[in-house]
Amino acid sequence: MRTFDEIYAIAANRKGGAHQLEAQITPALPPDAFAKIGDDRILSQFAKAILCAGFNWKVVDAKWDGHEAAFKGFVPGQVAMMDDDWFDSLLSDTRIIRHGPKIQAIRDNAVFLCDLARDHGSAAQAIGHWPSEDFVGLIAMLKKQGSRLGGNTGTYALRFLGRDSFILAQDVVARLVAEGVVDKAPTSQKAMTAVQDAFNTWMDQSGRGLTAISRVLAMSV
Repeated sequence: MRTFDEIYAIAANRKGGAHQLEAQITPALPPDAFAKIGDDRILSQFAKAILCAGFNWKVVDAKWDGHEAAFKGFVPGQVAMMDDDWFDSLLSDTRIIRHGPKIQAIRDNAVFLCDLARDHGSAAQAIGHWPSEDFVGLIAMLKKQGSRLGGNTGTYALRFLGRDSFILAQDVVARLVAEGVVDKAPTSQKAMTAVQDAFNTWMDQSGRGLTAISRVLAMSV
């Protein structure tokens, strides 16, 4: 496995130099800053990621103000208490993407976030202070306790929220394969552990977080 500096050099060469490479790396929020995000914003981003999965994201984005209104600002406590009348009204609300199972998933995730808040003070506290050295544990928790947050859906939501994260997109997986970390897109617990170990090594070598390393890996291919 190459060192982070070696992979960084490959990426910088591809992008025309270190300055151009750095311009494409947006740093993640520090844990304490992430912990100050409102849980309504976390539910909103989870909802957007779920609705975008398998759908034209531009359509979802264009309708997002309508979603914010229809879901009453995505306040988890309110959405978690969604009754059948509210649910049925959403199925006919032309302001939003009317997809019953995904609307149900948004309600389920509101309950999930309320549970996290009960145990940790806020969902943002729980997610923000989860150690990056066990990011695979965080995404496994989202998949198990949340709804429709498996695959890259949950990780994309975390990235857009500013949480330190890696995304196993095609280019990142290609670099991991090239480095012998995995031999294909990782799905098993063993493969995900190998991915986490590789990222932990690169974090130790570079002093950078998961987001920056993930971006460098992607741009090295």
